[in-house]
Amino acid sequence: MAALTASQAPGLEHTEPDRSQDRAGTSPGGDGAGDGSYHTELPPLKSPHPPGSSPSTPDPAGAESGIPATVLAAYKKAARDLRADVPGCGLRWELLAAIGKVESGQARGGDVTADGTTRKPILGPVLNGGEFARISDTDGGEWDGDSRYDRAVGPMQFIPSTWARWGADGNGDGTKDPNNIHDAALAAGRYLCADGRALDRKADLDRAILSYNNSRDYLRTVLAWYEFYREGTHEVPDGSGALPTSPGSGNSQKTGAGSGDRAGKPGKGGGKDGGSGGNGSTPAPGGGSGSPSPSPTPTPTPTAPADLQRVGASEFSAPVGGKFEKRPEVRVVTSEGEPVKGVKVEFALEGETGARFGEDATTAEVSTAADGTATAPAIDAGEQPGAFTVKAKAAKLTALSFDAEVVEPQSDTLVRTGDEALEAATGAEFGEQVEVKTSLDGAAAPHAAVRATMVTEGEEPEENTVGPYFTDPAGEPVRTVTLRADGEGVLTLPKITADDEAGTYLLRLDSVAGGGTLTLELKVTD
Repeated sequence: MAALTASQAPGLEHTEPDRSQDRAGTSPGGDGAGDGSYHTELPPLKSPHPPGSSPSTPDPAGAESGIPATVLAAYKKAARDLRADVPGCGLRWELLAAIGKVESGQARGGDVTADGTTRKPILGPVLNGGEFARISDTDGGEWDGDSRYDRAVGPMQFIPSTWARWGADGNGDGTKDPNNIHDAALAAGRYLCADGRALDRKADLDRAILSYNNSRDYLRTVLAWYEFYREGTHEVPDGSGALPTSPGSGNSQKTGAGSGDRAGKPGKGGGKDGGSGGNGSTPAPGGGSGSPSPSPTPTPTPTAPADLQRVGASEFSAPVGGKFEKRPEVRVVTSEGEPVKGVKVEFALEGETGARFGEDATTAEVSTAADGTATAPAIDAGEQPGAFTVKAKAAKLTALSFDAEVVEPQSDTLVRTGDEALEAATGAEFGEQVEVKTSLDGAAAPHAAVRATMVTEGEEPEENTVGPYFTDPAGEPVRTVTLRADGEGVLTLPKITADDEAGTYLLRLDSVAGGGTLTLELKVTD
């Protein structure tokens, strides 16, 4: 694919010879030193695959799918943080990667320090009203080094006035720095999620990208990289990421230039600034501003599965011994949002859990229905409380995770079913086994857990070291046991044995969850 996109990323501001310019194949240009530019190509036609899968031939797709380690980690962390902060947005890290590729070539191939800060400034052209919008200085030159006019800054290309509003601290170091990929990625994600956008909807996704740069060429280019990265990526060392190889020069309007919403002023190209603007013209190869021309983009197969979406809730819970009333559900759709029938979706229970699908299975496969949906089979909670994950996978689509938890059933009342006195001679077993019924709000509490302890007397009783005891499987005395009621809320304590100390002792039973308690007397005679 020989055609180049309209996107022309900013150069690096530096005070010493910049070898990355040579590696990128770029040449200086723009309004002055540091405004060198390069073109951002469309992704390769070949789908990416991990390096080494075809060792005998060069693999441009595999090389392009490599993302520098620190940059990749920043994108993924920002997406995770936003899933918690703005759960309805549905931002995927691959979208941040696509924008980062177009805006700065993944921070110039990952030329960043260990904390994610660019080693040299990445600056857009001076916004002095010439070829680009006129934006007078808003930050006193703090970020862009220019006290007269603003310039877009950093790997995600934020104009200082925009950063003042959307800046974020993505790495938790107490500062908000547009030159830091962690901070910039989180800020870009927040901006894309603004106005209640749900990025799993095509219209909202397009609107979010266009808000970053109001250019149809920019939209097509970002979407092309977005789909490319969703097909697969791999991590490469910082500083070794692929950079565009087409030399660029001239003054094509682009990143950090013509700006709209985010800069507060329209650029000549009518763009908006996510640090971006411009007219979307396609630069002629070799330099200069060429006339606009269409840029081909990959065209997905209209009926092919393109996305795995969550349907309904993302969190589920069930009591020990019960069943999950609600189940994870997903939908498979095409790139146009149309449902796809017959796609096999695997649901897997992951984590330390006793939860199971039927027949003691931890995985189950379900095919999507005509509306594209697939629902996990019924899940038995099992006897082990705790959290686990249900993961849904389909073909090469990005998997989805659902949070599930098996909780302890509560019981607020414990009542002994018998009324015979609990007595035994020293060294003998108590003839009557203790049976207890658990309940919650007057109704039986199935599978409720109860802790039975031989305790001392007093306001703050402790486990007793003398007197009656239970026996563990090895025959050794124990004075605390935890039991679980049956499906009717009834449990029977193990047999109790008296030691050689006569007297009156206390047996206390406590609900593990819910607050129910019961204290019984045990008499031991000589």
